[in-house]
Formats: sequence, structure tokens, C-alpha cells
Amino acid sequence: MAKAFASQGDMTEKTITFDEIGEGLWAFTAEGDPNSGVIIGDDSVMIVEAQATPRLAEKVIEKVRSVTDKPITHLVLTHYHAVRVLGASAYSADQIIMSDMARGMVAERGQEDWDSEFQRFPRLFEGHESIPGLTWPTTTFSDAMTVYLGNRRVDIKHLGRAHTAGDAVIHVPDQNVMFTGDIVEYHSACYCGDGYFGDWGGTLDAIKAYDVDAIAPGRGDALVGSEMVNKAIESTRDFVESTYRPAARVAARNGSLKEAWRAVRAECDPKFSDYAIYEHCLPFNVARAYDEARGIAHPRIWTDKRDIEMWEAVQG
Repeated sequence: MAKAFASQGDMTEKTITFDEIGEGLWAFTAEGDPNSGVIIGDDSVMIVEAQATPRLAEKVIEKVRSVTDKPITHLVLTHYHAVRVLGASAYSADQIIMSDMARGMVAERGQEDWDSEFQRFPRLFEGHESIPGLTWPTTTFSDAMTVYLGNRRVDIKHLGRAHTAGDAVIHVPDQNVMFTGDIVEYHSACYCGDGYFGDWGGTLDAIKAYDVDAIAPGRGDALVGSEMVNKAIESTRDFVESTYRPAARVAARNGSLKEAWRAVRAECDPKFSDYAIYEHCLPFNVARAYDEARGIAHPRIWTDKRDIEMWEAVQG
């Protein structure tokens, strides 16, 4: 293969940042690696996103313990991807919350996704021996649910499809702060391999309508202030649209996946080539955009075998 597959060549440890983005609200970020969020209530703590392994989750817990000794009682998972959920056991949370759709996707493709992402992200899965198995929620919701951490209200909602079919966002009204998962990224490539290009923009509009004061995105720096928030939302929109448009044009004339790959690179490289995990994401993004443009409404399941076949088809 012309390039190291996915993130197999990225073995450099990332610098962790832990920023307060509202009173009692924290963003755990690591230079484009998956982010986590922390919501401190009156008597307990909610974590957003578990990390890929219990070993990585312990790094989040260490940061939590630097600011509070309250027990971690809730873990919210914005979607089903292995790098987000397989560290869940480290928190010993009483409640693990996902959307109904996200739980369904664990059942449908959770093991395949684990095998696939393990192959793509060897650094993130160091210490994988401590993962006890697939992560299943204790609590699910359809459109919305509310959790009270004492008097602190936390709204968990499915605003629409984007990064996956079952994406959740977490809104804390008293500070007007949102944790968006991978629906919004900042200076990091969106992974669209399980995405819905036709719906993503509308879901971004729904987030934008909240006019929040801060966002903890799925990857990249914490976003504080309306200027940063809107910049990230619009750059995410541009990334998604710039991936889909050229792939759709190729599909409309019955061109090949390889041609779609070249067309997407021509549009996206000048704008996004310095984004974190850009080279990793691009082949998967092109494959999904090409499928959606040809009428394949729901993302096909990625497997470790399909990953390699697709990578060789576009990179070889």
C-alpha cells in the first residue's frame, strides 16, 4: 500500500488538555484523539464518551479527580464506535446511556466495528486486554431524555443523523454548553464512513439553533465563545459537503470509486490536508459518499477485511 493503513503509522503519544468550558463542565482533549466530557453535578459526575480502553479511561478519571471527588454515576455514549465506548468498564457508572438506535448498532455491528477499529488505531488500543467485551447501555432513549445530577439538569437528545444513525448530543442548560460527539469537529477530519451526508447539515443546523456558549467537540480543541462555536460548525459543514459533492458528481456519471477518490482529494486537500486524521478518514469517507450517491441509504458494515480491500482499491 502506498500509505500506512489508517492510523497504523501514528504511534506518537498526544498531549492531553483539560479545559473548563462552563462552571463544573470540562473538556478532555488530546490533539485530535477522541475527546471526553465531564459534567459535575451537586453530588455526582457524568462522563461523556468512555475512550477506547479502560487504560485510556483512567487518564480521564485522573483529570476528574484533580477537580472533584464526587462519584461518577453516569456515562453517556454519543454513538457506538469502539474508540468511544470500550473503556466504559473503568468508570463503574451506575447508568450507561445511549440512544435506542446506537444500542441497535452495537447489536448489529459492534463486534465488526471493534475488530475494524482495533486494526485502524493500534495506539489507541494499547492495553486492549483489559476490555471486558462490548459495551451495552443500561438506559436508552428515542428522541430525548433528561437526567438530574442533583439540581443540575442535563438534556440528552437525538437531533438527527450525521456521524452515525444514532448520534446523541448533551446540553447543559444552566451554562448553555453542549457536548456534540463527532457531529462537530475542530481542525480534525470528520469520519464519515458510517455517516449520512444528506442529513448531516440539518443536524448541524439543529445544533446551531441552540446558540450555545461553548462546545466540546468529538475531536479537536474545546470551543468557547460564539465565534469559535460557529467557526467549528461551519468548517464541519464545509468538510462534509466538500467530500460529498465531488463523489456524487462521479457517481452520477457512473464513474469508479477510484475516480471519486481523486475528485474528493482535489477538492478537500487544499482546505483540510493539515487536519488531524485526515489521511486516515479520507478513503472511508469517499467510499461512504460514493455509496450514498449511488442510492445505498444506510452505511454498509465495515469489517477488518473490507477496510483493507477498500484501502487498496483507492490507495493502491
